[in-house]
Amino acid sequence: MIDFLWLLLPLAAASGWLAARRKERQQASVDDFKGLNHQLNDEPDKLIDIVINQKLDNETLLELGIFFRRKGEINRAIRIHKNLLKHSTAPALFELAQDYRYAGLLDRAEKLFQKLSRFNSHKTLALRQLQALYQQEHDWKKAIRTAQQIAEPTHTEIAQYYCEQAEEYQQERESEAAQQAIQKALKTDPNCARASLLKGQLALERGETKQAILAFQRVEQQDPDYISEIITPLQTCYQGQEFTHYLRHLLEHHASIKSMLALANIIKQQEGDSQLFDFIVEKIQNSPPSLHGLDLLLDLALSKKDSISRDYLLLLKEISTQLLKNEPAYKCTHCGLTTRKLYWQCPSCHEWNTVKPL
Repeated sequence: MIDFLWLLLPLAAASGWLAARRKERQQASVDDFKGLNHQLNDEPDKLIDIVINQKLDNETLLELGIFFRRKGEINRAIRIHKNLLKHSTAPALFELAQDYRYAGLLDRAEKLFQKLSRFNSHKTLALRQLQALYQQEHDWKKAIRTAQQIAEPTHTEIAQYYCEQAEEYQQERESEAAQQAIQKALKTDPNCARASLLKGQLALERGETKQAILAFQRVEQQDPDYISEIITPLQTCYQGQEFTHYLRHLLEHHASIKSMLALANIIKQQEGDSQLFDFIVEKIQNSPPSLHGLDLLLDLALSKKDSISRDYLLLLKEISTQLLKNEPAYKCTHCGLTTRKLYWQCPSCHEWNTVKPL
């Protein structure tokens, strides 16, 4: 019988992929190989029939199916893995479910993963695949229920699922259901800043200003990286000097350009350009460079009637040199993706809660 490795020669790179995993098979004549090669070129689907009839070991067949799937030849992968169900139930079930998922046959994939979750050896793996599938379909209820069945569930992800539910409820004007989902998110992950932001927004919509302030302020303890997201809504909540005091508190404990700009605007209105200039220069010198800070300094420079000092120009030059490119608003701490929009799930690496304000 022809060496199986030679059977894969008509497929680009296949022989190299399987060479390390197989031993030599029976030798075939040159005439046999030429005839088979011609047949496979004319009727490539017959390769699968020949492969199955070779009665190869299950591991090799599994890997061959995976190879076809990675090449995008899903139908071939499905045929191989379906045939393996007679001999190797759990591994073949898993790979066949993956085939269906890649093919977009999510209902079939779901049924196979559910069946596979009854095997103790594959339970956690199957549940995680189901969780990913439900997340892909935005079926947050099933995603939550599935994630909770995992021996060591990821509380951060489950809390994000509850937040997704809350946002959907808010869009449908179901405020009570949204509130319940937010509470479940905070119970699941007390450090979920997104849940507090949603809670504050919901309180604002209801006219509950004090509750909104408490919710927004909680973000500072949960995840200071998101402080920039609470400045604008808090400005709506606070009255008089309370907002100024809180901004000074934030600047004292956290480097937040948005807090600085909000306070700068208040100083400009209440004390004038002279005090604003001293404040903004001091803060920028002691903080990471920012396009927003540079923009404010340039506004001040343009508004000055007298000549600009060399030290002032040197400060602007130092900042502008470091900021030659447009500054994105957010960056994923997991994969490095930069964006001008806040995503709670990174659109690149699909990790949750890793996109942080810059």
